[in-house]
Amino acid sequence: MMKKKETKSFVKKAYGGIVKTGGSCCDSSASLNKDNMLEYALNIGYSPEELDEVPTESNMALGCGNPIALGNLREGDTVLDLGSGGGFDCFLASRKVGNTGKVIGIDMTPEMIETASSNAKSQGFKNVEFRLGEIENMPVDDNSVDVVISNCVINLSTDKQKVFREIYRILKPGGRIAISDIALLEDLPKEIKDNMDFYAGCVSGALLVDEYKNIVESSGIKDVKIQLKGPSSCVTSDTSDPFAKMFSDYSFKDSIVSIYVTGIK
Repeated sequence: MMKKKETKSFVKKAYGGIVKTGGSCCDSSASLNKDNMLEYALNIGYSPEELDEVPTESNMALGCGNPIALGNLREGDTVLDLGSGGGFDCFLASRKVGNTGKVIGIDMTPEMIETASSNAKSQGFKNVEFRLGEIENMPVDDNSVDVVISNCVINLSTDKQKVFREIYRILKPGGRIAISDIALLEDLPKEIKDNMDFYAGCVSGALLVDEYKNIVESSGIKDVKIQLKGPSSCVTSDTSDPFAKMFSDYSFKDSIVSIYVTGIK
């Protein structure tokens, strides 16, 4: 069984390395070029128009869906992005909330915060800020956020119950969640659960769909809905993908799915 402290340290190092070498949510060791990243973003639900709105450097192929499409973001909203990476979803949210709104990105990886902040500065995003912190202990005031978004990040937490308690704490009454994540339709073999590479690859830290919903609801969030998008983008039939090759012999691979999660405080 993996220890929480060791797992968090491994994940932090893996995603810090992505800033230097490139990679993806599915394989932090694989180097991706600009065209690969654009194709990846299109495949998980972003439009060409959205990709034109954000700095190219912020697209790091680290998501599994498009939470902006779920959030119904409005002018003047305060939006919090959990695990903001290079700032991709924050910059899209920035356009939605306008000058009277605010977007905050939280990431536990200093390299990601530095990259995202540089992207914001170079592209003139005035209503976006990035804070170094853990999603289990958010550097955000109580009852201060209208919408929490996240993209393929909560599965990486070693204490998901605490994450959702924190989400409930910082949401305003009536605030909402719009989360894209990875979940399971059946449990994983022990050899996968105990594999750090699979954990950093957004697989072995994933919850069963029903367990995921129960954790969200137990935080106090109401009207929780989970939509299955289909097989995870990490588990493709492309045998040239090194991460896909790792799964080629496993019958359970179709049980790893991308989901959308919504709810209201």
